[in-house]
Parts: sequence; C-alpha cells; structure tokens
Amino acid sequence: MIHLTDQQIDELIDIEQAIPALSSAFRQLARGKAAVQRRVRTEAGGTKLSTLGAVLTEADVAAAKVYTTIRGQFNFVIVLFRASDGQCLATLDANAITRLRTAATTTLAVQRLARAGAQTAAIFGTGVQGRAHAHALARFTNLKTLRIVGMEGDAELACTLNEAYGARGVQATALGASGALEAIDGADVIVTATRATTPLFDGRALKPGALVAAIGSSLPHAREIDDATLARASRIVVELRDQALEEAGDLVLAAPGVVDEAKLVELGDALEDDALSRKRDDEIIVYKAVGIGLQDAALAALAWRAYIARAQ
Repeated sequence: MIHLTDQQIDELIDIEQAIPALSSAFRQLARGKAAVQRRVRTEAGGTKLSTLGAVLTEADVAAAKVYTTIRGQFNFVIVLFRASDGQCLATLDANAITRLRTAATTTLAVQRLARAGAQTAAIFGTGVQGRAHAHALARFTNLKTLRIVGMEGDAELACTLNEAYGARGVQATALGASGALEAIDGADVIVTATRATTPLFDGRALKPGALVAAIGSSLPHAREIDDATLARASRIVVELRDQALEEAGDLVLAAPGVVDEAKLVELGDALEDDALSRKRDDEIIVYKAVGIGLQDAALAALAWRAYIARAQ
C-alpha cells in the first residue's frame, strides 16, 4: 500500500498543476461525468469527525477524505481508489492537498469571474489560506496590487510577496487589522480567508464590478460577508449548490429573501457556459467556497499519478 505524506505531496505537485486538474474536475461534474459525496459531520466529546468524497469517471478514481477537528485544529487523510475496479491505490495525508486545492480553486474562480483588466485585490487573512491565496493570485492572475488585512503577520506577508513577485510588477501593502475599508476601496477582487464569524466589511462600499471570494468557513454559524454584498451580487457562484446552502453561513445566516436561489451558479457550470460567468464589467459576483470532495479526489489522483511516474 502506498502512503504519501504531506511533504511528499508538496514535492510531487504544485498549484500550477492543480489549477488545470481542478478545472477539469469541475467541468466533469458539470457534464455529469462526476459525482460528489457531501460532507457528513459526527461529533462527540469535543472531537468532530468529517467525511466527504467524489467519483470522477473520466479520471477513473474515487476518493474519500476523512478528517478530525479538535479545538479548531484539523488533521486530514484521503483514501484513493480506482473507480473501474475498486482497487485501493493509496492513502494520502491531506493537509497539503487541502491548502493547495482551496487556493487553486479560488484562483480558477478569479481567472474566470473577475472583470477584464482587474488589477487590485484585497486579501483578508494571513494564516495558511491567506498566505496561499496571496501567493497564488500574485503568480497566476494579472492582479498587480495586493492589500493585506490581518490581525498579525500582514507586514511579513506583504514583504514576502514583494520580494517574490516585485520583479513581475506586483506590489503588496500591509494594512493591519483596521484596514478593511481602505482595502476594499476600489478593489477589483476581495478574498476573505479568515475565521471570522461576523462580516468583515460593509458590502455597500464595494466597487461595481468587484468579485468577492469568501473561502474562510464551511460552518453554518459563521460568515465573512454581509447581506449588502449578497444583495448586490448578480450571481453567487458555489462549488456545489446543495452543500453551499447547507454549510455556508454567509448564505444560511442571510436575512430572508436576500439569497435568491435563482442567482446560485455552480462553478463547473460557470466554467462550461460563458452565459453563466461574468456578463458585464460592472456586475458584482460572489464566489462562496466551502470545499467539496471533488477537489480532494482530483488532487489526490494528480499526486498519486506523479508518484507512480517518478517511481517508474
């Protein structure tokens, strides 16, 4: 039995490979060539056990991710099978994959949904996901100005970004914990990657044409964006409609009538159909992520295949 550690996975695959793999997986879902097992949570004695998974027929894989949450800390593992004969191919640590797939999918959403000529991004959060998203947007989009908002570590992250991407014309600025209004002023893209339980900014201040990517929580009691943001959005793009309506506190906690389900679009459909992505430069779009098993299955397969190729 093959077991791949987080360190091995980081050596085998990176975000440059992850973005097209995830695009393919979401497109397969939109075409009916994949199925997603929604997250199930079980809890006792302060320990939460969660499971989610997917089957991707074109990739010939099925995978389940299982993880524990204890005092806010996560530990993940993925079991990967061949779909055509059910053979167990590998187990994988999944902390690295979880970090990678979230930032890669947001980057995919920004590439597809941000307005033409988008230059400025506000990034809320300086933890694992905040850092991963900042680096991904600096590398794989045309955004040139990154405004970092965080409780701590914002100056360090901005410095790191400027050193790594300054030669490409990217400029990062640290705004601290009180810089929310300054950060979103004129921003084309806003990414929220925090553990906030209440909205981080007033959606009435968003620039027409802004894309808001809220990725910080998959819990129904926590939200990062407010009703004004949702009400102004012409569409709300999610990974999986049913799971988003069940888990996304940004949607669940909205006042009655604010979230028009007719505005909900799955990411795979937005990738497949131009009519379901951005139509006008001035429309506000929300991308709300909770994380689904499709992403884990796609990147587990990518890492396993890279391992097999190196071993041959």
